[in-house]
Amino acid sequence: MQTIIGAIGRQTLYFSNYFATLLAFAYQILRTIVFPPKKGMFLVRRITLEQVYFTAVQTLPVIILFAILIGSMIILQFSKVSAQSPLGQIFVLFLIRDLGPTLTALLIILRSATAVTIEISYMNVFNEMDTLEMSGLDPLWVVCVPRLVGITSAILCLFIVFDITAIVGGYGVVWLLTDTYLGYDLFQIANNISGADIIVGIIKAILFGITITVICLYHGFKTKQHITQIPIAASKASVQCFGSCLIISATTSALFYL
Repeated sequence: MQTIIGAIGRQTLYFSNYFATLLAFAYQILRTIVFPPKKGMFLVRRITLEQVYFTAVQTLPVIILFAILIGSMIILQFSKVSAQSPLGQIFVLFLIRDLGPTLTALLIILRSATAVTIEISYMNVFNEMDTLEMSGLDPLWVVCVPRLVGITSAILCLFIVFDITAIVGGYGVVWLLTDTYLGYDLFQIANNISGADIIVGIIKAILFGITITVICLYHGFKTKQHITQIPIAASKASVQCFGSCLIISATTSALFYL
């Protein structure tokens, strides 16, 4: 019994310390954004644009395909029971509030989060961070800020694209390829989307972006000695990012809708 209690206590202390470390790291990055150094501004802008291009623009085809498939499946399945449960309410409950932001975050984690962790880990292992500091550049400013701004902006934009594509594209695919009678289902969906749903989605997207970036950067900076630690860091970062996004999504929905 004492062994079990001791294990629970150690895990609680570990997660508390880990959470406090992430909060402190996020505070340092946000503070650097508010009070930016004068040196390296052009470099930060270029890296930010590259991060947005890699995370958002190159992910657009995948996001659009997933959105159309998921939107058409939801419309096709629930249009058969729309007489008992209005399709607009079901669509908002399943897609707009939870499924859209979570799937967008998952795709970003699979594509960009692991890449950021591996990139920062390599920079640490090969002492590139020390080189930046010797050049008079703050790694928080040159490395962390562009990725935080780029990934957060990308998730916010892709979340909006995902929802719009899922609604319009899914409706269009079902209308073109099936003989399912949809009636005024598209208008039901539009009428059931409230301002709170849009605000909650934006809040989730911003929190997802900050959380994913901070966790990936933390694990990247933590890898300093051996190149064999890089795959382990990438795996840990991906799992922790997805778990954190699920917790954030559930907590945000509970605060706004319960």
